[in-house]
Amino acid sequence: MTDQLPTPYHNTDFRLDVPDGDDRLRRICNRCSFVDYVNPKIVTGAVVIKDEHILICRRAIEPRKGFWTLPAGFMEEGESVEEGAIREAREEAMAEIRIDALLGVYSVPRISQVQIMFRAHLLSDIAPGPESLEVKLVPWREIPWSQMAFPTAIWALTHYAQTRNQEVFVPFGNPPGTEKVTRQSLQLP
Repeated sequence: MTDQLPTPYHNTDFRLDVPDGDDRLRRICNRCSFVDYVNPKIVTGAVVIKDEHILICRRAIEPRKGFWTLPAGFMEEGESVEEGAIREAREEAMAEIRIDALLGVYSVPRISQVQIMFRAHLLSDIAPGPESLEVKLVPWREIPWSQMAFPTAIWALTHYAQTRNQEVFVPFGNPPGTEKVTRQSLQLP
């Protein structure tokens, strides 16, 4: 394995220290002083609508396998947040979508995530992708709220409902009173 050979560019000799001008512990290379910054992951997705119905996906993967969510996932390098949301809809629901507007930006520090959700319109048929057991379009009254995988999906759906008849609105953030959900570890069923 060439990645295990010693080279001037590969060094596992790191220490934890506070770099000059910084205010927190970071991994720093003892040989070259490279700072190994570890930053939050960005999730992007959408509340996808067609004829007053909302696209939901039953997860085929952990975490929360078997629970419902919106099409969303981690961004890939080299793509915009909009491109990521479009790709995730395609991967999870074989759906082609058109982004309408930025709906919300949610912070989940306990898992080091920033989640960016859009409003979007469905332009195609749907079918389960490799990360979904099932996909379907449901009217608002049939959303399986108690079987939703993530609080942020519930927030995005709620924020969609508040803006469904608005063309222009200010994007949302975390709802008031959600600190316990975003900062502390949860024991989910």
